[in-house]
Amino acid sequence: MKLTHRSSALALAFVLPLGLAACGSSDASTDAGSTTESSASASASPSASASPTESMAMAGEPFGAACSQVPASGAGSFDGMSTAPVATAASANPLLSTLVTAVGEAGLVDTLNSAPELTVFAPVNDAFAALPKATMDAAMADPKGLLTKVLTNHVVAGKIAPDKIAGDHKTLGGGTITVAGSGEDFTVGEAKVICGNVQTANATVYIIDGVLLPAM
Repeated sequence: MKLTHRSSALALAFVLPLGLAACGSSDASTDAGSTTESSASASASPSASASPTESMAMAGEPFGAACSQVPASGAGSFDGMSTAPVATAASANPLLSTLVTAVGEAGLVDTLNSAPELTVFAPVNDAFAALPKATMDAAMADPKGLLTKVLTNHVVAGKIAPDKIAGDHKTLGGGTITVAGSGEDFTVGEAKVICGNVQTANATVYIIDGVLLPAM
């Protein structure tokens, strides 16, 4: 489906980034009174830092029917997206071109890309195309106000894994969204997750088939 420039602009903003979250790490401890030097060496042997792809694998694979539409290679593939911050990663994914345009119109690209950790519910192009024209026009006419509010209603601080995603979540736009379901079957309000657990360098993305309009 071919989208208008206005619908394109509105779409991307939903993926906007803003939240901050702290990363935790654990240090291995060694026994102070150990007399076996070789044993201590073995337990302290250095391990290579996990690559973005390895991190994605440890977090679990993407799931959902629409995942088959993601490119198999290149910047828009799962591996390619895992190495880029979320706004940049989304710009390479053909399912999210409308959303990416909207994010650019709202001036949220840098904010999104610079946030340490986010969870983003990203509407696909068809979700924006299904919005009433009057709704899209109103948002596009107010990029720093209404459009930004709509976009940030799709963003939650911190990376949230599928086994923890069900429940109520406060958005960066100040509203609350409710995720229901389990396993690989989730809804966000009236939208459905069609490709979940997509990893970018600073966000976990759940691609959805509807736009999450905030309460006005």
